[in-house]
Amino acid sequence: MPESQSRKDGHAPPGRITVLRRCVSEFLGTYLLVLVGPASVIALPQVHVTGPVALVLVAFAFGGIVVFDIMLFGTYSGAIVNPALTLSAYSARLLGGRLAVLYVVSQFAGGLTAGVTLKLIFGSTGDLTSIGSTKLVNGLGPILGIALEALGTFVLASSALIATTRIKKPAYQAFFVGLTLAILIILIGPLTGASFNPARSLGPALAAGYLSNLSVYFIGPIVGALSAGIILRVQTRVRHHPKSHFHDVSPRACRIGPIMGSGPSDPRKTSSE
Repeated sequence: MPESQSRKDGHAPPGRITVLRRCVSEFLGTYLLVLVGPASVIALPQVHVTGPVALVLVAFAFGGIVVFDIMLFGTYSGAIVNPALTLSAYSARLLGGRLAVLYVVSQFAGGLTAGVTLKLIFGSTGDLTSIGSTKLVNGLGPILGIALEALGTFVLASSALIATTRIKKPAYQAFFVGLTLAILIILIGPLTGASFNPARSLGPALAAGYLSNLSVYFIGPIVGALSAGIILRVQTRVRHHPKSHFHDVSPRACRIGPIMGSGPSDPRKTSSE
C-alpha cells in the first residue's frame, strides 16, 4: 500500500518496517547486479564470444542492470547497490550514518548471495573466469590497480551525485549513471575488471575461492567514492546543514539519485529514526 494512502487510513507503517523495506530493496538490487553482470562474464566465453565484442556486451550488461535496479528500486531505497557509493552518499551528508551501515550490510549480503547463486548455476563451467571474479591483468601491480579502481569509482560516484543534484527525472538519472558505468568498464575493464564495487567483487571471489588482490577492490573503490562525496560536500556546503535527507525513514525521502536512486522528497519525519 502506498505510504500516503496508509496515512489517510490512519495506519502509518512503523519506521522499522520502512527501514526493512529499504534494506530488502538494497539486498535485491545488489543481488541482481552481482548476478547478471558476472553471469555475462562467465557465459560469453562459453558461446565463443571474446575480445572487444565481449567487453562491450559485459559493459552494457552491467550498465543495463544498474538502470533496471534504479528504475525498480530507486523509489524504495535509492538503489545505491554498492557499499562504496553508500559511503560516498554518507560522506556527502546525503545519507544518515545508521542507514548507511544497514545499507552496506544489505549490499554485501546481496553480493554474497549472488555469488553462491552463480556457483550453483554455472558450477565447474564458471571456473575459467572464477565465477566472474574481478582480476588484475597480468603485469599490473596492486598499487596501480588500486589507483585505477579509485579513479573509476570516483567518476562513477561523481556521476551519481551529479545525477542527484542536477537531473530531475529518474529515467534520465538511471541512464546517465548506467551509461557512465558501461563506459568505465570498457575503458578500465581490460586492466582491473572494473569493479568499482566491493560487493560485486567479494561475492564471486568467495564463491570461487579466488581471493587474489581482493583488497584492491575494497581500497580503491572506498578511496574514490569517499573523495567524490567529500568534494561534493565541500562544494555545496552541505556540512552547514546537518540533517540528511535520509533522516526521514519514508521511502519518498530518498532523493540522492542513482546509482543512489530517486523519489519525490518528503519532509515529514517519524520518531523511529
